Amino acid sequence: MIEVVIEERCDGCGTCVDACPSDVLRMGEGGKAVIAAQADCQTCLLCELHCPADALFVWPEIEQPVGITAAQALASGQLGAFRRDSGWGEHAGTFTNQHWRMGAIFERARLMAIELAAAKSARSEEGSTS
Repeated sequence: MIEVVIEERCDGCGTCVDACPSDVLRMGEGGKAVIAAQADCQTCLLCELHCPADALFVWPEIEQPVGITAAQALASGQLGAFRRDSGWGEHAGTFTNQHWRMGAIFERARLMAIELAAAKSARSEEGSTS
Protein backbone atom coordinates (compact mmCIF):
# COMPACT_ATOMS: atom_id res chain seq x y z
CA MET A 1 0.00 0.00 0.00
CA ILE A 2 1.24 3.49 -0.72
CA GLU A 3 2.65 4.87 2.49
CA VAL A 4 4.06 8.29 1.79
CA VAL A 5 4.84 10.93 -0.81
CA ILE A 6 8.21 12.54 -0.10
CA GLU A 7 7.22 16.18 -0.60
CA GLU A 8 10.81 17.42 -0.94
CA ARG A 9 11.38 15.03 -3.85
CA CYS A 10 8.06 15.47 -5.64
CA ASP A 11 8.45 17.80 -8.62
CA GLY A 12 4.71 18.02 -9.28
CA CYS A 13 4.81 16.34 -12.70
CA GLY A 14 1.59 14.38 -11.98
CA THR A 15 2.81 11.23 -13.68
CA CYS A 16 2.00 9.13 -10.62
CA VAL A 17 -1.53 10.55 -10.52
CA ASP A 18 -2.05 9.60 -14.17
CA ALA A 19 -0.55 6.12 -13.67
CA CYS A 20 -2.70 5.13 -10.67
CA PRO A 21 -5.60 2.89 -11.77
CA SER A 22 -7.47 3.47 -8.49
CA ASP A 23 -7.30 7.27 -8.20
CA VAL A 24 -5.40 6.98 -4.94
CA LEU A 25 -3.28 10.03 -5.70
CA ARG A 26 -4.25 13.56 -6.71
CA MET A 27 -2.46 16.83 -7.15
CA GLY A 28 -2.55 18.83 -3.93
CA GLU A 29 -2.97 22.56 -3.49
CA GLY A 30 0.81 22.96 -3.37
CA GLY A 31 1.14 21.46 -6.86
CA LYS A 32 2.55 18.18 -5.57
CA ALA A 33 1.08 14.69 -5.41
CA VAL A 34 -0.83 13.75 -2.27
CA ILE A 35 -2.42 10.52 -1.10
CA ALA A 36 -6.16 11.10 -1.45
CA ALA A 37 -7.60 7.59 -0.98
CA GLN A 38 -4.99 5.35 0.62
CA ALA A 39 -7.47 2.56 1.37
CA ASP A 40 -8.11 2.20 -2.38
CA CYS A 41 -4.45 1.41 -3.11
CA GLN A 42 -3.99 -1.93 -4.90
CA THR A 43 -0.23 -2.01 -4.28
CA CYS A 44 0.31 -2.32 -8.04
CA LEU A 45 3.43 -0.10 -7.80
CA LEU A 46 2.59 1.77 -11.01
CA CYS A 47 2.88 5.12 -9.23
CA GLU A 48 6.32 4.23 -7.91
CA LEU A 49 7.39 2.87 -11.28
CA HIS A 50 6.39 6.03 -13.14
CA CYS A 51 7.70 8.58 -10.62
CA PRO A 52 10.90 10.01 -12.13
CA ALA A 53 11.74 11.80 -8.86
CA ASP A 54 11.54 8.64 -6.70
CA ALA A 55 9.20 10.52 -4.38
CA LEU A 56 6.81 7.66 -3.57
CA PHE A 57 7.14 4.81 -1.14
CA VAL A 58 4.90 1.77 -1.52
CA TRP A 59 5.04 -0.95 1.12
CA PRO A 60 4.07 -4.51 0.16
CA GLU A 61 1.36 -4.72 2.88
CA ILE A 62 -1.92 -4.58 0.99
CA GLU A 63 -4.52 -4.71 3.77
CA GLN A 64 -3.72 -1.59 5.78
CA PRO A 65 -1.18 1.22 6.08
CA VAL A 66 1.90 0.45 8.12
CA GLY A 67 2.54 4.10 8.99
CA ILE A 68 5.95 4.61 7.44
CA THR A 69 7.11 8.20 7.65
CA ALA A 70 9.00 10.18 5.02
CA ALA A 71 12.13 9.96 7.19
CA GLN A 72 11.84 6.18 7.42
CA ALA A 73 11.27 5.87 3.68
CA LEU A 74 14.34 7.98 2.95
CA ALA A 75 16.45 6.00 5.42
CA SER A 76 15.35 2.68 3.92
CA GLY A 77 17.41 3.19 0.78
CA GLN A 78 14.53 1.70 -1.19
CA LEU A 79 13.25 4.84 -2.92
CA GLY A 80 13.53 4.20 -6.64
CA ALA A 81 14.46 0.52 -6.19
CA PHE A 82 11.43 -0.72 -8.12
CA ARG A 83 12.22 1.61 -11.06
CA ARG A 84 15.86 0.56 -11.00
CA ASP A 85 15.18 -3.17 -10.69
CA SER A 86 12.59 -2.97 -13.47
CA GLY A 87 15.00 -1.28 -15.87
CA TRP A 88 12.67 1.69 -16.14
CA GLY A 89 13.50 5.19 -17.34
CA GLU A 90 17.09 6.17 -16.68
CA HIS A 91 17.91 2.58 -15.64
CA ALA A 92 17.00 1.09 -19.04
CA GLY A 93 20.63 0.73 -20.11
CA THR A 94 21.72 -0.94 -16.89
CA PHE A 95 18.87 -3.28 -16.01
CA THR A 96 16.83 -5.37 -18.44
CA ASN A 97 13.26 -4.15 -18.70
CA GLN A 98 10.92 -7.05 -19.36
CA HIS A 99 7.66 -5.07 -19.12
CA TRP A 100 7.30 -5.13 -22.91
CA ARG A 101 6.31 -8.79 -22.60
CA MET A 102 3.05 -7.79 -20.94
CA GLY A 103 1.70 -6.55 -24.29
CA ALA A 104 1.27 -10.10 -25.58
CA ILE A 105 -0.42 -11.18 -22.36
CA PHE A 106 -2.86 -8.27 -22.47
CA GLU A 107 -3.62 -8.94 -26.14
CA ARG A 108 -4.34 -12.60 -25.42
CA ALA A 109 -6.67 -11.59 -22.56
CA ARG A 110 -8.43 -9.07 -24.83
CA LEU A 111 -9.03 -11.70 -27.51
CA MET A 112 -10.30 -14.19 -24.92
CA ALA A 113 -12.73 -11.58 -23.58
CA ILE A 114 -14.04 -10.90 -27.10
CA GLU A 115 -14.45 -14.63 -27.71
CA LEU A 116 -16.30 -15.14 -24.41
CA ALA A 117 -18.59 -12.16 -25.08
CA ALA A 118 -19.42 -13.51 -28.54
CA ALA A 119 -20.19 -16.97 -27.14
CA LYS A 120 -22.40 -15.47 -24.43
CA SER A 121 -24.22 -13.36 -27.02
CA ALA A 122 -24.77 -16.43 -29.24
CA ARG A 123 -26.17 -18.42 -26.29
CA SER A 124 -28.45 -15.52 -25.44
CA GLU A 125 -29.72 -15.32 -29.03
CA GLU A 126 -30.31 -19.08 -29.14
CA GLY A 127 -32.33 -18.86 -25.93
CA SER A 128 -34.54 -16.06 -27.25
CA THR A 129 -35.42 -17.89 -30.49
CA SER A 130 -36.42 -21.13 -28.77
